[in-house]
Amino acid sequence: MPELQRLRADHETAVLAFERENRAYFAGFISDRGDEYFEQFAGRLAWLLHDQESGGGAYRVLVSDDGSVLGRFNLIFTEDGVAELGYRVAQAAAGRGVASAAVREMCRLAVTDHGLRMLRAATSDANVASQKVLTNNGFVQAGRADPSNIGGKQGSWYERDLTSDG
Repeated sequence: MPELQRLRADHETAVLAFERENRAYFAGFISDRGDEYFEQFAGRLAWLLHDQESGGGAYRVLVSDDGSVLGRFNLIFTEDGVAELGYRVAQAAAGRGVASAAVREMCRLAVTDHGLRMLRAATSDANVASQKVLTNNGFVQAGRADPSNIGGKQGSWYERDLTSDG
């Protein structure tokens, strides 16, 4: 059973493998990160870990039984009580409900661990699967997103009010 784990330094090899293996797949939904991202991955991971420790964000990886990474799920704290949710799931895991389950858990953690009242997420118009994950988790469309929020793609913002959950 996959487990959503807090990002740690020892995830580096598995996360980098996940990003490399799914690079072309992700590029279908969001702009490619470029070779520099992969060449400087260790520094990027160090920055994420520092940001997590300093309270700027919460970073999780979905780890399979064999230790491989199936997905990444992030909360970027943007203002008091609000965060942007971002995620990406491996092509091999797509369509199996893992993204929906992990987003559901991220919504729970947003309240219990971080005291958030609102989550926002932007997704491209082409990423129908992501739109479904969000709406199945109580997010509602909240207007058009600037392409700069979605790696240069056209898309929309979705929001979820966490205070109305019973």
